[in-house]
Amino acid sequence: MKILVAIKRVVDHNVRIRVRPDGSGVETTGVRMSMNPFCKHAVEAAVQLSEAGHGDEIVVVSIGPKAATDVILTALAMGAHRGILIETDESLETLTIAKLLGKVVEEEKPDLVLLGKQAVDDDSNHVGQMLAALTNLPQATFASAITVAASGIDVTREIDTGRETLSLPLPAIVTADLRLNTPRNAALPMVMKARAKPLAVRPVATFGIDLAPRLSIEKISPPAERVAGKAVGSVAELAALIAQDVSQMEAL
Repeated sequence: MKILVAIKRVVDHNVRIRVRPDGSGVETTGVRMSMNPFCKHAVEAAVQLSEAGHGDEIVVVSIGPKAATDVILTALAMGAHRGILIETDESLETLTIAKLLGKVVEEEKPDLVLLGKQAVDDDSNHVGQMLAALTNLPQATFASAITVAASGIDVTREIDTGRETLSLPLPAIVTADLRLNTPRNAALPMVMKARAKPLAVRPVATFGIDLAPRLSIEKISPPAERVAGKAVGSVAELAALIAQDVSQMEAL
């Protein structure tokens, strides 16, 4: 089985997000970047399938600036076999990303495509579904378990009422949830070996995709600061404050 894993470079989830003073977006200059957490679960799922004898080759692909090679190297250190960087300094919309990945799927012809269910920078949760529509492949989203079956794969997924298991023929597309696994931390020897693995850098222009944005963001602003709490001296005082707030809300 050949597995293609799409990964994204985002602001590290431990970093406090800051909005640029002009409201044009999130500040990324001088900020620590890392692999999107959901993508890391997708890479771990691919490596586990390979270790169980179900994956012959794992290819990771990322779209972004030259610096995005760092997340590809992380995936290679985890156990992926080769990487592809679609290089661009432009901020691309989810549909454009799905179209670029569709071109990679067309070229690589993987049996299984894994993605994180969403990226923590925009939380769009679009690309996996769009990619499935563009490639006309069966999909399962929010996967918490993947099992290889005689006819393809069985995917257990998170839904509003609990969990359900879908049986998919291959090739197929699966998006990973956090419950899918616990991603490994690559040891130093694996990090060193990752630098010797193939990593192809391809300019985005070679794919012939229209990169023109279809959406415009007028302004991004941080959430309002939380109001400080207030101590009360009795239950009666608390009840009076609640009644006052309710009255004010009703007046609105």
